[in-house]
Amino acid sequence: MTTPLIQVDAFTSEPFGGNPAAVCVLREEAAEAWMQSIATEMNLSETAFVVPRGPNDFGLRWFTPTVEVPLCGHATLASAHALWEEKLASPDEPITFHTQSGRLTAGRESDWICLDFPALPVEECTLPLGITEALGARPLGVYRDSFHKYLVEVGSEDVVRNLQPDPAKLLGAGMDACIVTAPSDSGACDFVSRFFAPGLGIDEDPVTGAAHCTLTPFWSQRLGKTELVGHQVSKRGGVVKVRARGDRVDLLGQAVTVMRGRIMA
Repeated sequence: MTTPLIQVDAFTSEPFGGNPAAVCVLREEAAEAWMQSIATEMNLSETAFVVPRGPNDFGLRWFTPTVEVPLCGHATLASAHALWEEKLASPDEPITFHTQSGRLTAGRESDWICLDFPALPVEECTLPLGITEALGARPLGVYRDSFHKYLVEVGSEDVVRNLQPDPAKLLGAGMDACIVTAPSDSGACDFVSRFFAPGLGIDEDPVTGAAHCTLTPFWSQRLGKTELVGHQVSKRGGVVKVRARGDRVDLLGQAVTVMRGRIMA
């Protein structure tokens, strides 16, 4: 028996941009060790495993090359795109995903996909020892969300773009996962960010939906806006439109399929 696998670039409208994710469409629940082996083999920031439960109703789990994660935006976006493209879900109704982070939905808004995700507000925390050396930049403020991701505010967009952090030193400072952000200087978007997660086996994630669950309430409060545009300025880069809705956020992105195959093992 073989398993369909679709590789999708998420948070982009062009192939080879945004963040790639593999989507495995399962017939039934699979062993955790097998899913982790597939994610390690794919060596992408996330591999999603989708299991049908009913019409437009699916179980969903996400694995990095080293661990399972409780929330992932770009692989959810990729999963919805793949299910619609493969005609495994109706495009006329939202898709419901059952996950470790509860019920998530994906719906269409013109040529964008809208994800309904939890908001992850932050609280200010003490400066981790060694953070300036690890990042190569001095923070203006350091915060943590409920998923224990750090959010580090720096002085400008150029600082975010030019960061060359040391993954080993980030781990030494206790920063398994770290968002770095600043307001945009260009006017093309509201804020910029990058995301480093050496503790998850990802030195830098190209475009991170889950990070925008944290960035949305952070910048919404500071900029006094409920609708914003974020640009994750990694090498591949990607745009995430966001809407703040109290304890929820909408994440809007585009996606494109780049590869189809089958897992033979």
